[in-house]
Amino acid sequence: MNHRSTVLAALSAIVLGALVCAAAPRAVSAADSTPVPVAPMQPTGESGVSKMTKEGAAAMMSSAGTGLSDDQRAEVEAIIKNYLIAHPEIIRDAINELQRREDAAAAEQQSKAITQNKQLLFDSSREIVFGNPKGDVTLVEFFDYNCTYCRRAQADMKQLLANDKNLRIVMKEFPVLGDGSVEAAQVGIAVHMIAPDRYFEFHEAMLGERGQVNGARALAVAEEVGLDRAKIQDAMKAAEVKATIGEVYDLAAKLQLSGTPSYVTAKEVIVGAIGYDSLKEKIGQARCGAPSC
Repeated sequence: MNHRSTVLAALSAIVLGALVCAAAPRAVSAADSTPVPVAPMQPTGESGVSKMTKEGAAAMMSSAGTGLSDDQRAEVEAIIKNYLIAHPEIIRDAINELQRREDAAAAEQQSKAITQNKQLLFDSSREIVFGNPKGDVTLVEFFDYNCTYCRRAQADMKQLLANDKNLRIVMKEFPVLGDGSVEAAQVGIAVHMIAPDRYFEFHEAMLGERGQVNGARALAVAEEVGLDRAKIQDAMKAAEVKATIGEVYDLAAKLQLSGTPSYVTAKEVIVGAIGYDSLKEKIGQARCGAPSC
């Protein structure tokens, strides 16, 4: 269920319940403090809207000891509809607030995941490092060789490395765009295993490709930069290749990442190709708590 449906369902249940309670024939004394039961909201798709509204209202009506006739229910629903049409900003404000709360909750969970998995994120034995290995701040990038935005973001990374000599960048092969991406990632990991000093050259050549790439194309690119195809193919058979990709998938799940490029600093998760200036500010925040140090 989307945010709009959730909000409408909640508003309908609340207003309907309030009107039902107000219409109840029995008086409620101060001593009657029995809590009103409210049916839990469990989104189940678009049909969940009416389900949540009816269940919530039914619980309230039961508590009030009365019910509404079909005509009364129709009248209440009309009141709700007309009010929301007259004041649509209520829906907008409620949706915005719901989004804000969900974003804040997700950011908090991601922050905890960064802390709990910092060793694998920033210091894994399988990691690929660009820039200063002893840099004072680390930026982790999750990428896919078939990701158009990753290709565009490569220029941002090169600019960051050129302008920040204390920056350490950790690359995570995160193939999420199909079998071709998985194959290309396997080649990339094998390249790093047998020729780590040549990986950057291979990596840049791969991100300079146009169109979809796969294992065959990745091997051809490796040959084009002077690497031995047979040695790479042999290295690809190692269990370490599969383990490396598995480690990245596991990290991505814990960080709630679903796309590329995604970046991680010690402070936060950054989703999308946000550009050089924004990345520089995020690195500043991680380094000294300010956009510019």
